[in-house]
Amino acid sequence: MDGAALNIEMPTALHSSTRNEFWRARPTLVTGASGFLGGWLVRQLLELDADVICLVRDAVPQSDLMRSGLHQRVKIVRGDLCDGALLERVLGEHEIVTVMHLAAQAIVGVANRNPLSTFETNIRGTWQLLEACRRAPTIKQIVVASSDKAYGAHDTLPYSESAALQGRHPYDVSKSCADLIAQSYAATYGLPVAITRCGNLFGGGDLNWSRLIPGTIRAVVENREPLIRSDGLFVRDYFYVEDAALAYVLLAEQLAARDDLRGQAFNFSLGQPMTVTQVVEAILKITNSDLQPRVLGEASNEIREQYLGADLARRELNWQPQFGFDDGLNRTVEWYRNFLQN
Repeated sequence: MDGAALNIEMPTALHSSTRNEFWRARPTLVTGASGFLGGWLVRQLLELDADVICLVRDAVPQSDLMRSGLHQRVKIVRGDLCDGALLERVLGEHEIVTVMHLAAQAIVGVANRNPLSTFETNIRGTWQLLEACRRAPTIKQIVVASSDKAYGAHDTLPYSESAALQGRHPYDVSKSCADLIAQSYAATYGLPVAITRCGNLFGGGDLNWSRLIPGTIRAVVENREPLIRSDGLFVRDYFYVEDAALAYVLLAEQLAARDDLRGQAFNFSLGQPMTVTQVVEAILKITNSDLQPRVLGEASNEIREQYLGADLARRELNWQPQFGFDDGLNRTVEWYRNFLQN
């Protein structure tokens, strides 16, 4: 499915004129703003004239937030997501209305090696934030980033939102727990929170070279053989990051208009599962490379086949992706070529 052939309008909960009115000067907190998706979401919110406040724990000079100069257009708060007093201060002093909670330890290998830091950030950080939001009278919408990994392994594919959250390995468990905690705050306290579960995100700005797509593109640009950590047959969704940022914006807009979305989770994906080998072959084709990948077969504690169905988001949110896989991959390759050759 080529995004250039989709020829569809921007997904909106609001007409374009009222969309800008909705976001204009809206105090919006983004946690994880220095991360991969965070940078794209901040960019989207700034284009809509939101008043963006970013919670950042570590300085990441190579992040898109810093490299692009976006940090000069937002308010930066330095601190840890697990600091409840800090969160209450930020929500109160900046009179936050909308929260986009993206902050997480997002690397599966790191979680396997160091589960405690992953549990601390992904689980404790989520309930600390939601508890602070519960005490803040200005909060109107909260969008929490869960993941396809929250489902754990299921025999029935694609996963629907009704599938049980049954993560088994540290990263998966952390996302299952955070997801359920968000649902509990909506069910018990009426907190205006909704949850996203996205496929594997890809796009420019992801500088974690251990991930498949940036690592493969970097190897090709540097004329090195790409490495496949698994046996190449693992199956996943691959979802372009700009589409993910648009989905977060849309969900916040819909949450403002519909109380029935509180506690709801939505899958966002292309519905186009691919093997690792197919993804690598697509990159080699786009880059006109004759390199051959080396298969390491070293992956462990990972689900073999996992992909999402997004029918609920299409039906309930009137959501559609703007970019097909090929279009998103072309844009991604171009971004990394510019980044690595400059």
